[in-house]
Amino acid sequence: MRGANEAGIVLVGCGNMGGAMLRGWLAAGMAAGDVLVADPAAALPTGVRRLDAAAPPAPPPLLVLAVKPQKLVDVAPLLGRLVGPQTVVLSVLAAVEFAPLRRIMPQARAIVRAVPNLPAAIGRGITALVADADSAALRAQIAPLVAGLGAVEWLAEEWQCDAVTAVSGCGPAFLFRFADATMAAGRQLGLAPDLVRRLVVETLRGSAELLAASGADPATLAAQVASPGGVTLAGLAVLDEGQAMQALMAATLAAANARSEAMAESFRP
Repeated sequence: MRGANEAGIVLVGCGNMGGAMLRGWLAAGMAAGDVLVADPAAALPTGVRRLDAAAPPAPPPLLVLAVKPQKLVDVAPLLGRLVGPQTVVLSVLAAVEFAPLRRIMPQARAIVRAVPNLPAAIGRGITALVADADSAALRAQIAPLVAGLGAVEWLAEEWQCDAVTAVSGCGPAFLFRFADATMAAGRQLGLAPDLVRRLVVETLRGSAELLAASGADPATLAAQVASPGGVTLAGLAVLDEGQAMQALMAATLAAANARSEAMAESFRP
């Protein structure tokens, strides 16, 4: 247990993503007393301490920034007092680039941007990372913070964050919409709602695991399901007509990517 004015990690913001990360750390064996949380409204797990903004601790080696992007201005004064020259900052703020973060925390040893997604809450997500001062030592320091969230990918360039946000950050919502539409169509065929939900959930789960395990591309797997003149091919013909599915997803991801870029622009001077 650390002293009242010490912390191994300071977590600023403990909402959906910050809370998921905190639960993952504790489940992986991190001592609750090593974490200080700066979030006056969050319900905290037993043993996790709440930061006293009137008496902030000495700068920690790690600070995780998980507030909503629009709240960055509100927490900027606190960040200025919390971050020291040995502090590594891990930011999960969507669309907030290194430059505005550096203006608030110029003394930070390194800033790492993270693009997680919702399945991180159950340890099955994927988190993309990029640092403004990358090194093997930095990656080793950050690894325990994201290991409990699922898979990890390090990016070569910051601009890739917008595209990753569109693909994997937003991706669960797009898949949920597909699942919702499939369930509705199944109900229209006469299946009971609880049955069609189980069918869709297990089909998505199994298909994702097969895609991951097989190493084959999705088009090859789709062809393996469809036999000439068969039932699957009849359905695929609808999706493939005029390359409707490809066009829809291209437009969907382009819109998400453009919005991410626009949000990033709003934080620039």
